[in-house]
Amino acid sequence: MEFLYEYGLFLAKAVTFVLAVVAIIITIAGAAMKQQHKKGELDITDLSEQFEDTEQDIIHALLTKEELKEKEKQDKKAAKEKVKADKKAAKSGDEVKPSKAHVFVVDFNGSIDAKEVSSLREEISAILSVATKQDEVFLRLESGGGMVHGYGLASSQLDRLRQQEIPLTVSVDKVAASGGYMMACVANKIISAPFAILGSIGVIAQVPNFNKLLKKHDVEFEQFTAGEFKRTVTMFGENTEKGKQKFIEELEETHVLFKDFVNEHRPSLDIQKVATGEHWFGTTALALGLVDAIQTSDDYLQAKSKTHKVVAIKYEVKKGLADKFSKAASLSAESFIGKLLQRNRIFPS
Repeated sequence: MEFLYEYGLFLAKAVTFVLAVVAIIITIAGAAMKQQHKKGELDITDLSEQFEDTEQDIIHALLTKEELKEKEKQDKKAAKEKVKADKKAAKSGDEVKPSKAHVFVVDFNGSIDAKEVSSLREEISAILSVATKQDEVFLRLESGGGMVHGYGLASSQLDRLRQQEIPLTVSVDKVAASGGYMMACVANKIISAPFAILGSIGVIAQVPNFNKLLKKHDVEFEQFTAGEFKRTVTMFGENTEKGKQKFIEELEETHVLFKDFVNEHRPSLDIQKVATGEHWFGTTALALGLVDAIQTSDDYLQAKSKTHKVVAIKYEVKKGLADKFSKAASLSAESFIGKLLQRNRIFPS
């Protein structure tokens, strides 16, 4: 009996602790929700410098001491000559132009609802504030598509670059299908890895229906609408042929808009041939005209770094104290529950 008493006391304390932790997590989550609209900040990374540092590290490992000394002399001489040229241009009143144009690198790893567009719009706005027609925007895109309105907005954000005549290159290393390709086709140039998946210019909708199951258990489902086609198909009611036909018409209408959008940005495509909902690997996509070259993003940027200053732009909302504490509390609760379960296993059932 004493054992059962102690065990019951321990269990009561454990439950009390878990409930307290859950209450804390809920409170912090509420505070985090209030902070979700806080301002983020741009994270800027000099990729050219990273490429150069890597190159120099390898060169230093390969050259002899004598060869390194000679190389350092040549580098110092070249740097002095550049300084002299800039001073001479300044004295003569000539404008000292930047030695290199810029390549602004942006990443978009898209989810089904394309929620990443909120960061993309900030990144595009920042780039447009400084970019010139001599610069370039390079988008590393990865997405299997998703909601039409989300990817439509993402495509519109990229189109802002085209309207300002800023060259846009899209790179697809893995996948740009459906809404992902809707974004890609806005670019002046699309490059793709050989086995990347592209295309899927089509529209799909899947709706489960539980009406027969509800009828089997004598459950009635009632739905009230105003307007004949306010709701065409439903998950719980009995779908009519007229409602299903209207739903298919809406899908076809969306498909037409999709095809027109792709055709507008890549008029050389045989749109009837590629807009079948099929997807293709990079090499076949090149033959069909869906992409312009077979190349990985790494090769492209490494080559560009020789002639351009390559800079990565990423907009991030920094996590506040509430977010960090909420995560820590969640991990602590998980750890405690895990230990509690392990402790309970030592008692006989």
